[in-house]
Amino acid sequence: MSKRIEMPGFIKPQLATLKAKAPKGEQWVHEIKYDGYRVQVHVNSGRKKVYTRNGLDWTKRFSLIAGAFDISGQAIIDGEVVVVHEGRTNFSELQAELAAGGQDRLVYYAFDLLWRDGDLRKLTQLDRKRMLANLLGESDVGLPVLFSEHLIGDGQEMFEHAAKLGWEGIVSKNAQAPYRSERTEAWLKVKTVQKGKFPVVGFVKDPTGVAALPRKADRQRASLRGEGWNGVVPNGVQSNPQAT
Repeated sequence: MSKRIEMPGFIKPQLATLKAKAPKGEQWVHEIKYDGYRVQVHVNSGRKKVYTRNGLDWTKRFSLIAGAFDISGQAIIDGEVVVVHEGRTNFSELQAELAAGGQDRLVYYAFDLLWRDGDLRKLTQLDRKRMLANLLGESDVGLPVLFSEHLIGDGQEMFEHAAKLGWEGIVSKNAQAPYRSERTEAWLKVKTVQKGKFPVVGFVKDPTGVAALPRKADRQRASLRGEGWNGVVPNGVQSNPQAT
């Protein structure tokens, strides 16, 4: 009788390094950069836990997402929770949904598999994504969970499309790299520069009159509907301090 491998608790996430330009080459896979909360889902023989990027247990807040993972055995999935509002990914709407205790608008994009009845972190990025896609498909895991699709090759071309469509940006991942719990150049993020509205939140006096104090831009992200990619990202949408 084989000895059962003990499943780990929360795993510190891998983080991306900010770059000005996306890499090229077949060794890179490119995903849309999500604007939401980084979330890690643990499944252990039917028992489910959901952790934030900092390891807080948010299982109750994300119970619908946890419930969608009706899979056997053990698994640890890395991904991001988002809300789409008026056709755009909207972090403020995500915060509002959580503050109100709602979950109906939450979508979880799964993009990595760290554990499947054993540790997968030493496997390549591409192998882990293939295993994740197979796990979700074979287990009929559906909404609110979606698999985060990717493209291989010229990341700059994908980034330029992202900029034109008003997306947050892209994350490029070394297809042959293992998963490492730190900020690494195996994952690179490239952000688009976007204009935003700056609502007034207060005033200060100055010699010339009254000056408005703007808050951080009210960022809105375009949803992904396969535009420009011939449906490569099906039904998609895609940071904030809690993101990649």
